[in-house]
Amino acid sequence: MSYTATVLKVMLASPSDVSQEIRMARNIIQEWNDIHAEDRNIVLMAIGWETHSSPEMGDRPQEIINKQVLKDCDLLVAVFWTRLGSPTGSAPSGTVEEIEEHLSSKKPALIYFSSAPVRPDSVDNEQYTALLKFKDSCRKRGLVEDYDDLAAFHGKFARHLAQTIIRTFSSKKPGPGDPVVPPPIVPSLSEAALELLREASKDSSGAIIRVRTMAGTQVETNNREFAERGNARSEAHWWSVVEELSNEGLVEDRSGKGEVFFVTARGYETAELVGQH
Repeated sequence: MSYTATVLKVMLASPSDVSQEIRMARNIIQEWNDIHAEDRNIVLMAIGWETHSSPEMGDRPQEIINKQVLKDCDLLVAVFWTRLGSPTGSAPSGTVEEIEEHLSSKKPALIYFSSAPVRPDSVDNEQYTALLKFKDSCRKRGLVEDYDDLAAFHGKFARHLAQTIIRTFSSKKPGPGDPVVPPPIVPSLSEAALELLREASKDSSGAIIRVRTMAGTQVETNNREFAERGNARSEAHWWSVVEELSNEGLVEDRSGKGEVFFVTARGYETAELVGQH
């Protein structure tokens, strides 16, 4: 009998000034999978509007994100520093609307506020005042967490994530009478394609640069160069690797120029699934 692990979707919500924390949160989620997924029969999937939403018309942008991305998430993680975000027409910011929508569904949320030092002239006073007001309202409704730096955030979030999964989500494995669930379909990829996809999924923008210059072919993601410039065989190999990922629908060329490819939602899911093997 074969079955697949329970997949729990973790929504990462934040304004634009905590990108380092969000990258770290993705890594911590993957670390949890590496250690606990097989034993607990649970796989965590990091979700964000940047990576899992697609163009759609006919409603407010945030409402579309709520419908496409947030609705099916099991856990929400929100991080703030000096900004609350832009108003949505229904809430003070997109992140706030996501939190309120998620909580209204009686689902767990982990909310963090950074107290790291910041240059005074870089702070938008209106944004910061709105953030403090929201923070105060959160404290009156439940438990939130402060942290001083990235190291503190890493330690706290890793611990809270593990505690929340253990406390809230069942890790029961199927018994003889339980329905058989087919395992997820993972594309058959070359080792090079898997390597490039994993690296691209760690990039803050999920982007792969593939361009030909006078110096040779460049294939780069997450500040790592893959093609050896001047080596025709290496350049041709990594050029075709990008094509392999594109043909499988794991990355997409949004500009149509064949120079910048972005990891798709299916690409992120595949990167996380293959990371378990």
